[in-house]
Amino acid sequence: MLKSYKYRLYPTKNQVNSLNIQLEGHLFLYNQALAQKKETYKTTGKGISYSKQATTLLPCLRKENNNILLCNYSSLQQTLRRLDKTFKAFFRRVKVKEEPGYPRFKSKERFNTINYAKFGDGCNIKENRLYIQNAGYIKVKWHRQIAGIIKTLSVIRRNGKWYVSFIVEENTKPLAKTGKIIGIDVGLNAFIATNTGDKIIKPKHLKNAEKELTKAHQRISRRKKGSNRRRKAVKLLAKKYEKVVNRRIDFYHKTSAELVKHYDGFAVENLNIKNMVKNHRLAKSIHDAGWGIFLNILKYKAESAGKWYMEVSPNGTSQICSSCGNIVKKSLGIRIHNCPQCGLSLDRDTNAAINILARTEPSVLAAKFAAPPRS
Repeated sequence: MLKSYKYRLYPTKNQVNSLNIQLEGHLFLYNQALAQKKETYKTTGKGISYSKQATTLLPCLRKENNNILLCNYSSLQQTLRRLDKTFKAFFRRVKVKEEPGYPRFKSKERFNTINYAKFGDGCNIKENRLYIQNAGYIKVKWHRQIAGIIKTLSVIRRNGKWYVSFIVEENTKPLAKTGKIIGIDVGLNAFIATNTGDKIIKPKHLKNAEKELTKAHQRISRRKKGSNRRRKAVKLLAKKYEKVVNRRIDFYHKTSAELVKHYDGFAVENLNIKNMVKNHRLAKSIHDAGWGIFLNILKYKAESAGKWYMEVSPNGTSQICSSCGNIVKKSLGIRIHNCPQCGLSLDRDTNAAINILARTEPSVLAAKFAAPPRS
């Protein structure tokens, strides 16, 4: 399976200058390729493919632009693929009648990644330093060892800091079986409620940082647009938001790791979060909860540990009695499930978690827990 490893880079001033120049080259290519796509469609009514731009536009721009000339050739092709992927996503959204969001030109502040198609082509590791073409050997904070084969990597600039992200192919490392499976209901009162009655309360990272964020927003509003002071205020706000995100992600990783250690299987709801945030009263809390990110982390940790992860329909999990199946209507404000038919009384989130686990097919569970065939 593929796994991502991310590390902090500590480039010298000259290396920072080189990386910034290369980013500007990729940015110029991206915007020129986007302009060509728009112009081609406007004049001919047809699009222009990635392969056409890679064989005509790219060689032409390399002769004209010194910044592009400093960039690794295959990484430039990756930037064209990135734009092509953006257009494919745009047409997919148009086809399913979602809000399409036509691809836009990028500014320096919104283009911060250089992708390398193959490890060893313009990038490498030697003596614990990362080699980047035309930037040299960059110091890396190796906080954990990479296990597996490095396939691709990306160099990322974020809030004045530099990072490298490796995509690694590695074999799964099964953890010891515990014989226990769990149903999980995510919520706002309790971040996680399980079928066993346990609950995990998530720290309110965004709410705890709201005062500082508000002050940072106000500082920006007082600065003159286009001034250096405003740019500094914007960077300060971005750093404060980055702290919130980092704390949130840290909580997700630690929580999911503990769950994977203690359970062999996970049943969760297949949530449509995009529709849920349309409720403006709850949108802010839902975004802060970050259920989608947490469940994705839980899924890949479970699969990498040789355990199973299953999504079930969320319809009625809070309304159906987990004991007798009777439908007990209740609003979000009612936190206790009381069934008039069988007399069951328990927390509504625990009741939902029991129903979520019950929706996993017995045949599927049997297959997932089946012993591997003997060789």
